[in-house]
Amino acid sequence: MEKFFSVGKTAKIVGMTAETLRHYDREGLVRPCKTDQFTGYRYYSEKEIVALTAVKALKQMDLSLAEIKQILSLGDVGNIIGFLKKAEESADKKIDEINDVKRHIARARRYYEGILKQRERGGSIFEKYFEKRTILLSQKPIKPELDTLHDYHRHYFAQVGGLKDKFSFTDEAGVYVKDGAERMFAVCERYCDAKGLIILPEGEYLCADCTGDDCDETLRAVSELAAEKYAAKPDFAVKMVVVTGILQWDYQIQLYVGTSSPRG
Repeated sequence: MEKFFSVGKTAKIVGMTAETLRHYDREGLVRPCKTDQFTGYRYYSEKEIVALTAVKALKQMDLSLAEIKQILSLGDVGNIIGFLKKAEESADKKIDEINDVKRHIARARRYYEGILKQRERGGSIFEKYFEKRTILLSQKPIKPELDTLHDYHRHYFAQVGGLKDKFSFTDEAGVYVKDGAERMFAVCERYCDAKGLIILPEGEYLCADCTGDDCDETLRAVSELAAEKYAAKPDFAVKMVVVTGILQWDYQIQLYVGTSSPRG
């Protein structure tokens, strides 16, 4: 038995307003298939709901109502499917762009939250506990720049080659410093044995936020405090990239000073 839906119910199903449906009706784009002879209420069937969903998808391609009407009137199912596939691709692209912007916003928020916490501590150098982290060093001497930070995961997937299905990365990047050499890295979520894998040990790190201009000076200050307060001389340091805007980033120096229990 065929199901029928009121204008209001149909609007909710397809994610449109009732006025939009009435507009499409007036334009002859998608019309209700049934009118109650006593009440005058109009109803849509599942066929019209499918058509309205197609209209919504095609509008994602910035097509005019006239163009959409022409496509639907052709009755060429293959042609409609082709347009809908393009609409899916367009929607996926917009989703990726929005998610990318969201990641930048989240990074900026975390950065300023870190500044606030740092101010509450009353000092520029602070202690922070980290779980064990596994990083993948870049085999090329790249450094954080606009072109390397944008879609930087692609570089690391290309680096592991045939093992890329066994790797995934967090939305973090940094620079690993050891023996005067620096290598950019990505933080691994999933990984297998591969060249360039490094374990950052669990424990307490001395940290300080800085810019690219005072990064080396800040690292020296943190190293001096580590030696003075902890008698620690770590053989490596980490410069985590902290994105502060769409085209801006700073750093957080992280220097390992020993193991301890995580703080609540």
